[in-house]
Amino acid sequence: MTCTSCSSTVESALEKVQGVKKAVVALATEEAEIRYDPKQVNYKQLIDAVDDTGFEALLISTGEDRNKVHLKLERTLSDREIRVIQQSLQALPGVEDTEVDVQLENITVSYNPDLTGPRTFIDVIGETYPGRCKATLFQPGGLGGPDRSEEIKQYYKSFLWSLAFTVPVFLLAMVFMYTPGIKRGLELRLVNMLMLGALLRWILSTPVQFIIGWRFYTGAYKALRRGSANMDVLIALGTNVAYFYSVYTVLRAATDNSFKGTDFFETSAMLISFILLGKYLEVLAKGKTSEAIAKLMDLAPDTATLLTLDSHGNVVSERTISSQLIQRNDIIKILPGEKVSADGLVVWGQSHVNESMITGEARPVAKRIGEEVIGGTVNENGVLHIRATHVGSESALSQIVRLVEAAQMAKAPVQKFADKISKFFVPLVIVISFTTWLAWFVAGKIGSYPKSWIPSSMDEFELALQFGISVMVIACPCALGLATPTAVMVGTGVGATQGVLIKGGKALESAHKVDCIIFDKTGTLTIGKPIVINTKFMKNMVLHDFYEIVAAAEANSEHPLAKAVVEYAKSLRGESSEASRLQEASRLPEAQDFVSITGHGVKARVHNKNVLVGNVKLMLDSGITISEDAFDILKEVEGMARTGILVSINGELVGIISISDPVKPEARDVVSILKSMKIKSIMVTGDNWGTANAIAKEVGIETVMAETLPEGKAVKVKELQESGMTVAMVGDGINDSPALVAADVGMAIGAGTDIAIEAADIVLMRSNLEDVITAIDLSRSTFRRIRLNYLWALGYNVMGIPIAAGLLFPFIRFRLPPWIAGAAMAASSVSVVCCSLLLRYYKRPRKLDLLQMQTVRIQ
Repeated sequence: MTCTSCSSTVESALEKVQGVKKAVVALATEEAEIRYDPKQVNYKQLIDAVDDTGFEALLISTGEDRNKVHLKLERTLSDREIRVIQQSLQALPGVEDTEVDVQLENITVSYNPDLTGPRTFIDVIGETYPGRCKATLFQPGGLGGPDRSEEIKQYYKSFLWSLAFTVPVFLLAMVFMYTPGIKRGLELRLVNMLMLGALLRWILSTPVQFIIGWRFYTGAYKALRRGSANMDVLIALGTNVAYFYSVYTVLRAATDNSFKGTDFFETSAMLISFILLGKYLEVLAKGKTSEAIAKLMDLAPDTATLLTLDSHGNVVSERTISSQLIQRNDIIKILPGEKVSADGLVVWGQSHVNESMITGEARPVAKRIGEEVIGGTVNENGVLHIRATHVGSESALSQIVRLVEAAQMAKAPVQKFADKISKFFVPLVIVISFTTWLAWFVAGKIGSYPKSWIPSSMDEFELALQFGISVMVIACPCALGLATPTAVMVGTGVGATQGVLIKGGKALESAHKVDCIIFDKTGTLTIGKPIVINTKFMKNMVLHDFYEIVAAAEANSEHPLAKAVVEYAKSLRGESSEASRLQEASRLPEAQDFVSITGHGVKARVHNKNVLVGNVKLMLDSGITISEDAFDILKEVEGMARTGILVSINGELVGIISISDPVKPEARDVVSILKSMKIKSIMVTGDNWGTANAIAKEVGIETVMAETLPEGKAVKVKELQESGMTVAMVGDGINDSPALVAADVGMAIGAGTDIAIEAADIVLMRSNLEDVITAIDLSRSTFRRIRLNYLWALGYNVMGIPIAAGLLFPFIRFRLPPWIAGAAMAASSVSVVCCSLLLRYYKRPRKLDLLQMQTVRIQ
């Protein structure tokens, strides 16, 4: 595909297929993402629809591939033996379906990854016929990403062949004709006025025009057949006019002993050569725009050390396997310096892991038993045994790659500008080209300009023809089409390496306009790991008994404050290890009639007692009396930026729990920097006003909304939008999801819930507020680059077309030869792609590097 006209045509063809819900075609990646109903259409019909538009299509992947594996049998087996293998696989627990291609000797297995995996399938096949049959993983033809290296080789090869013929043509036309001695030989008349030089130029330029340049004919034919016009049409028209006019002059000279004309064989040959050079450089540069994905995919190690444990957890044996064969719950050994081969939990050992390649966090992170590790990160200094939890397409690395790929597929709204122009650009250029030729030809015939303006080797027609061809080949729709997608590709790729995952061009475009950011409090401005500081009783109670009841009521809640209460209750018994904590959780009394009241608290029955745990509003709504002493305690607690949780048993207020969630060390500096960027910061929380105001004062936020329900956060977002602001919401919890969706840009911190991350437009992998600034600054840098690309692409066409049409010729006798116009056209696309590639050197704002980072340790 050469321009947005091509991608729009393929999109239209796909969306016309019955059963297709949506189709998006990305010009920069030359990929299509299609959402369709498999009951109405299959992928083969979609490929046929693309083929009908004149383009070739290969299947990269389908939504059904996630839990499907393709196995290749390494030797030929009889039909009976294959049936035995198929039956053996189908008998395995977790295998859902098997398909056999006898001719290709392939087996496709659909399975449940919780129960089995590809290593089991390969082992079963090998054990069915020991020593006679082996199976290996493979990718069916077409599956996998497009191989741009092959396209680069093709353009390079075509350019070299073109150069081999074009250089002699250039020398014959531009050099040897002015070299004494050689000139006389080239002017040798063969038939009538036909000279040897003209015949040689015809012979040498013909392979360039029809063999090497055949791709432009096929591209033009396909475009015209579907009722559109693209760059290939302009190239084919321009080179054909130059070539066939030259053929006319040669034939006329051979049949007329008085005809004198000039051929333009060097024009058509040099045009094709320069355009092929430009396409080669463009494809080379476009390949670099997707380097971020390639680097992410290369993070996964090739092999892993699989451990076999006995019933007591002791290592029995170990063996090296392909990392593609790791299955869920496998125990993997990670040596110092090795890459972590799968997402998992540490079950033995401790070490520090460098996660910078995934999260952007420069400092190694300590890992102990029970803590998570991410596949593709590097183990620094200790031996770890991990239990694989997410493998294959479910791993964090795979999900990041898919997210970045999806982001690069999604079009930014600003791309619509180029799409609109592309619809009429080529036809308009053809009209301007014809008008230019006609104007200069008529002006020459009626004597509107002096005869001295016409070069001695030309007449009025030939001079006008050169102007017309120059206009046709200098116009470049490609540069406009590439202006946005290449910048978005590089921008999202750079974001991924910085730990900022941007879900597409729309999020990138909206983020650069943000002038107001709403922060959630718990887990966003604060660490998100609340701890119980102290407890105040309103009546005599035993601390252990009190927390046993409260923890039982809170155990079913997902709120961070509830978790803090449960953890504190466990600690009262001196439990510390992960195993004993799980055991302790099972000892908590059973809570009956549990109800979670969003934004207020919970209620349940524990030991036949009615228990309420929550805020003041929950107590008052439930008819619980709150004494003046209790209000004084709450006021004191909230004044210290802590949260007070009230506990009522059987209708009587019995205690107040004081919980503290320390503010993130970077929060105040981030708010200050945002203010310097003219971005307003607002804090919205479900917590009480006292705690909210204290936290806001600590971080420097002036506008606060407290005691707000999840729906209230979304309402606040809409109010700000109606006032003309572009609003970003930063949050981490389920209760932030409505606001994340409502905001112009939703930012979820990486340690938040899956629901929040799914609802967000931007995911901050490090859970560091500094990345809010990085995301906004990166989006601004990307859109400055897009504007620069459009300025260059439009400016080039607006200035280049008049110059090619001869605007300067009457004043300074400057004329742009068609071959130079073609070279300029090729250079314009390359320059746009290279301009986008400069984003690869993006550095986050210097202010962030100067921040004095503090550490907060939570016991």
